[in-house]
Amino acid sequence: MDKIAIEIKDLRKDYGDVIAIEHLDLDVAEGETFGLLGPNGAGKSTTINILCGLLEPTKGSVRVGGYDVKTEPGKIKKLIGVCPQEMGVFPYLTGRENIEFFGNMNAVPKKELKSRVEKLLEKLSLTEDADRRVKTYSGGMKRRISLVMTLVSDPKIAFLDEPTTGMDPQSRRAVWEFLKELGGDSRTIILTTHYMEEAEYLCDRVGIIDHGKLIALGKPSDLMREHNVANLEEVFLKLTGRRIKEAA
Repeated sequence: MDKIAIEIKDLRKDYGDVIAIEHLDLDVAEGETFGLLGPNGAGKSTTINILCGLLEPTKGSVRVGGYDVKTEPGKIKKLIGVCPQEMGVFPYLTGRENIEFFGNMNAVPKKELKSRVEKLLEKLSLTEDADRRVKTYSGGMKRRISLVMTLVSDPKIAFLDEPTTGMDPQSRRAVWEFLKELGGDSRTIILTTHYMEEAEYLCDRVGIIDHGKLIALGKPSDLMREHNVANLEEVFLKLTGRRIKEAA
């Protein structure tokens, strides 16, 4: 059996009378690229925030990299990288300075930091613009810088929350190819996205949640075959009754 990177058992999260997550059971294998899909308000962000140690579950157990999110959050933080929807970039620093600052904050050795920065900038076609201030960047370029900032510490588990939002089709495709290369081996990627073709292309498995419950789980090809449809967006539409992009 594959080694488990993320283990969720009977997870529940309440906000007063509102149940955000209900009886969620999920295992993600080490080295797997897993897509967590669902409309806004379905419970995706709540789940990610619990996995990252930003929220405490109401009930259930959650382990990330073998560590308990309640009792060992410090150990988990050393393993993970998070690319949030809201980009935490400093507009008056250059792209390179943002990445180096984040690398230093994560104690990346200086010799390794320089080589990692150059490699990641090149992979995401940012080398020519790396020494411009981020305030001059397009939205898509800021997303790519945010992605590099997440990965410069070489995390074992990466949480990517809609990483290609705001990118033009060419840039989005380049990021897909980069993430395809990045996944596998011992690195685990948890991806949320409102682009079903993105999840279909990148993810080994996907889980669709709605109203805090997991309503589908499996390989994209298996779910498409099970529901007798041509693509993952049609699976989503069939199960939830609405298109994911309309819920964005």
